[in-house]
Amino acid sequence: MSQNVADFVLSRLREWGVRQVFGFPGDGINGLLAAWGRAGNDPQFVQSRHEEMSAFEAVGFAKFSGTFGVCAATSGPGAIHLLNGLYDAKLDHVPVVALVGQTARSAMGGSYQQEVDLLSLFKDVCSDYVQMCTVPEQLPNLIDRAIRIAVSQQAPTCLIFPSDVLELEYSAPGHAFKEVPSSLGFAPPTVTPDPEALRQAADLLNAGGKVAMLVGQGARGCADELAEVADLLGAGAAKALLGKDVLPDTLPWVTGSIGLLGTTASDRMMQGCDTLLTVGSNFPYTQFYPALDQARAVQIDRSAAWIGMRYPYEVNLVGDAGATLRALIPLLERKPDRSWREKVESDVTDWKETAQRRAMTDADPVNPMRIVHELSERLPANAMVSSDSGSSANWYARHLTMRGGARGSLSGNLATMGPGVPYAIGAKWAHPDRPAIALVGDGAMQMNGLAEQITVAKYYRQWSDPRLIVAVLHNDDLNQVTWEMRAMEGSPKFAESQTLPDVDYAAFARSLGLQGINVDTADGVGPAWEAALSADRPTVLDIRCDPDVPPIPPHATFEQVKATASAVLHGDEDAAGIVKQGLKQKVQQYLPGTKDGD
Repeated sequence: MSQNVADFVLSRLREWGVRQVFGFPGDGINGLLAAWGRAGNDPQFVQSRHEEMSAFEAVGFAKFSGTFGVCAATSGPGAIHLLNGLYDAKLDHVPVVALVGQTARSAMGGSYQQEVDLLSLFKDVCSDYVQMCTVPEQLPNLIDRAIRIAVSQQAPTCLIFPSDVLELEYSAPGHAFKEVPSSLGFAPPTVTPDPEALRQAADLLNAGGKVAMLVGQGARGCADELAEVADLLGAGAAKALLGKDVLPDTLPWVTGSIGLLGTTASDRMMQGCDTLLTVGSNFPYTQFYPALDQARAVQIDRSAAWIGMRYPYEVNLVGDAGATLRALIPLLERKPDRSWREKVESDVTDWKETAQRRAMTDADPVNPMRIVHELSERLPANAMVSSDSGSSANWYARHLTMRGGARGSLSGNLATMGPGVPYAIGAKWAHPDRPAIALVGDGAMQMNGLAEQITVAKYYRQWSDPRLIVAVLHNDDLNQVTWEMRAMEGSPKFAESQTLPDVDYAAFARSLGLQGINVDTADGVGPAWEAALSADRPTVLDIRCDPDVPPIPPHATFEQVKATASAVLHGDEDAAGIVKQGLKQKVQQYLPGTKDGD
């Protein structure tokens, strides 16, 4: 039976193992939609409410599955809407393939409706590979290369299809001049560094007396190797935010997150170390590393394009994290002096006690830290947790304890608002038998999350585990920017930009047939999590929390303290609450038995 180009596109995706494509329809891809009908919806077309959500869902699928995601959109505005999600993939190094429609070839160049120069539009975001299919014989090569490059480069790629090309009869490339046959699959390499470079790295690490490790998402799957290296070197390990699930937080030498959203244990370790080993991380904020003349340093990264940045590393090892660590371990000497390791573990214990006290401090009506703390107490071992950007990322970074096989992610480098809920949806398609949890602010919920509850309601019965829980940190404020204005600009809250309309998010969920729970007392938070985790359907937890609880960094600079004080003194409408909650939170660092105030 003959097939057209659109039929072949779907059949090739099936051969690559694609089971879902996240998309939104439009006449620029009508030929592809018709092919989906003929193919019995295989791979499944997962309809979002907006193309940006389709891209975010593909990113979430890729992040939580460990493979690549696919999204699809029509020409013109549909293609444009994909961009933010694809930039999220680009900046976080996530493989996503975008299939995009275009006006017919006969109309191109004629300023036709929805005609946009898509090659130029996607030139930056899909810089590793963006191509337009103009004749059938370009396939299957375009599809195969788009997937191989996305996976091997950990980047988004894009294929553009003029609408009339999708309807052409498919003709395979032949054994002919200027035709390019193709093939499925590839065996990825395992790269290991030069033995002499490994020896240099080992000598440097063996010479150190106070070793700190910084691990990121590039070290995922290397928990055993990281633990052995940490034991040999007597080291502690801090985690970049995208690597939060690389090591369990239950290990006594894991200091938690680093940076502005980090822990005091991580900060103290970086301030006190004399040696740094960075594995699979490109954490960008240099001020949270050791001082530039403080520590000798080694970095391990899969790509020479990303190595040697952020800190003056003496040895830069390009290689697969696991293979490189396994090659390095026999060269390391176990340090007999464990005093540095004991100090790191003591600081971790101290931080965890401080974090718990902060979370359990009273607020009006609910302390947002307690929302995440109560989740941590009940987090299923196989949970998949996404956080949105904003203040929810603060509490996710500091107060969510990763245990066992739990996974977590957020928009790391783009730090865009709005991916929390679509990430969770993508995660559910990656692992429909595992619970997904999204921590989102009410600003992100109004931006994207509310509409995507419709998507959740449409599909959740297809998941063997129906639990997808969205916890909305409801404070009627764009809280992260409010605090940034105070701490960075010395400016009081500008209510016209920061105050949000009040919405009953749980009621909206209930209107869709989902479970919606309103929480407005601290004692109600734990039972609400238990109800959501035992439900037979997705749940929205609408939790009223206090906007005046400050996201205190691991160490506040004089300029930040001065700016916040200036905002309070210059008429911030929440001044009384800021002072009250700021004092309550800060005093937790100075209670007897703590060292955070040293």
